[in-house]
Amino acid sequence: MTMKTLLSTASLALLLASAATTSQAQVKLGHLADYSGATSDVGTPFGQGVADAYAWINKNGGIDGKKVDVDTVDYGYQVPRAIAQYKKWSGTDKVAAILGWGTADTEALTGFLAEDKIPDISASYAAALSDPTGAGGKAKPAPYNFFYGPSYSDAVRGMLTWAAEDWKAKGKPGKPKYVHMGANHPYPNAPKAAGEAMAAELGFETLPPIVFALTPGDYSAQCLTLKNSGANYAYLGNTAGSNISVLNACKAAGVDVQFLGNVWGMDENAAKAAGTAADGVVFPLRTAVAWGGNAPGMKTVMEISKMSDAAGTAYRPVHYVAGVCTALYMKEAVEWAAKNGGATGENVKKGFYQKKDWVPAGMDGVCNPSTWTDKDHRGTLKVDLYRMKVAGATDAPLNDLVKNGAIKLEKVKTVDLPRKPEWLGW
Repeated sequence: MTMKTLLSTASLALLLASAATTSQAQVKLGHLADYSGATSDVGTPFGQGVADAYAWINKNGGIDGKKVDVDTVDYGYQVPRAIAQYKKWSGTDKVAAILGWGTADTEALTGFLAEDKIPDISASYAAALSDPTGAGGKAKPAPYNFFYGPSYSDAVRGMLTWAAEDWKAKGKPGKPKYVHMGANHPYPNAPKAAGEAMAAELGFETLPPIVFALTPGDYSAQCLTLKNSGANYAYLGNTAGSNISVLNACKAAGVDVQFLGNVWGMDENAAKAAGTAADGVVFPLRTAVAWGGNAPGMKTVMEISKMSDAAGTAYRPVHYVAGVCTALYMKEAVEWAAKNGGATGENVKKGFYQKKDWVPAGMDGVCNPSTWTDKDHRGTLKVDLYRMKVAGATDAPLNDLVKNGAIKLEKVKTVDLPRKPEWLGW
């Protein structure tokens, strides 16, 4: 063997050793995001919250001394692309866990996740993802699915509980009328049956659903139908972008109804875009406070925000803060796994079960306490309701609009739902 060959062999060995060391020194996570598809209006701030959180985690030592390698993929809200990406994450590019996104793709992956033992904390809050064993009888077992916040179904149950009280408080006669609105798609449809059942139980008259697409458009016809139906409370099942179109069209049509948004149905950016048409929409927050709120953990959120906004001047909408909480719950589950047998999917799943009424470190007063067990993946049944208040023109930067009170989130009520076994997975 020549000196040149010896050197080449030694270099190759060093390279391989270095690669192996790098691989061993990292925790790999998959991050499925929608930055370009039908839900990108809310997917972008949520995904930025996740990305900033892991940049901050790495800046502060990683997880158990290991850097986190987060593979973020914009799948454009396309189920086939999500499945194709998952095949990579479960194969050659094996990840310890996934930070997922939409309902259709998360439900499509549920069986694969269970088979491959890969946990997925998604941004879908479909109740069908909350029953790990299938004991509730309403959904297939989803043992490796998690989410942070109330399910879509529990959120609408909370809003209807408030709506029934609101109707009585206003002294209105007769039965209030409730209608479900949204695209004919797994995400808006996820809480439809549960919401209508709750409405009937609370004494509402339930009207036929009104369908509108997940994308912005002309929804004048739907607003005319809504007006003619005499509905008093209308659930908006879509994301903010298409809801803005509905709110504007319904304002123009003179519709007098109390809109109820899902967690993705309203935010500060939507209020800016819709202007006074968004005034009065009631919707749930997943976090205890919004950006800049008075809570010890907000200091941590603002430090995390500087990962993509060094000046610290950007206003972050509600979805960003929820994304940070989601990322940090996953971080602590992975951390437990790393210290208890290694960051494998099965251990990460166990990591979610180690604490009760759990708030990630440094996030006091921001992330609502959550508890997951091997029999119940409803992390919380607490539903914090807020009303969007919009006063006047909204053509200034969002930061200014919030500072001067033109856009304001007004707390309405916290509804603590009972943990009914018959609601598990539904």
